[in-house]
Amino acid sequence: MKRYISLFPAILLILALLANTSFSNKNQIKNKKMSIHEFKVESISGESYDFSNLKGKKVMIVNTASKCGLTPQYEQLEALYQKYKDNNFIIVGFPSNDFMGQEPGTNEEIVAFCKKNYGVTFPMMSKVKVKGKGMCDLYSFLTSKSKNGLEDNKVQWNFQKYLLDEEGFLVKVISPRITPDDSQISSWIEGS
Repeated sequence: MKRYISLFPAILLILALLANTSFSNKNQIKNKKMSIHEFKVESISGESYDFSNLKGKKVMIVNTASKCGLTPQYEQLEALYQKYKDNNFIIVGFPSNDFMGQEPGTNEEIVAFCKKNYGVTFPMMSKVKVKGKGMCDLYSFLTSKSKNGLEDNKVQWNFQKYLLDEEGFLVKVISPRITPDDSQISSWIEGS
């Protein structure tokens, strides 16, 4: 009996260490920094769009709208895309009707509007919710520090920009009012 009693503190120590390791592993899993490369979404034409195909590219994600005072940013986004698309850079647009109903159209109407008015050729995805109840998984990642590892943030308005590095990690959130031709964006793309 004495032998078992003398082992008791050692057994308690081992159980405590195991419990702590288990708790620590759960926290590591819960707070795992995610990459955009883990996501698949639906393109505006209804096909699967796999972000893992963008490994090695810098990515700008932007929520768009056709009837917003900032809608002319489409032209600057397209110019930026044309300038840097051959330098491992891509823009991916996500139409959203979350701000004062400024993107009421169907996916087909959005495509027609973007091509006719701004000549958009960068990839556009199906319309999504970027805030509130029903927020799509990708925007949940972009706006939650526990997922993106950078910061908690909210989509302030149409044309908010998210910059992700070649490994798919969020590195910067750009206000909707900062235009795509701003030097902080081109400097980031160029790596200077």
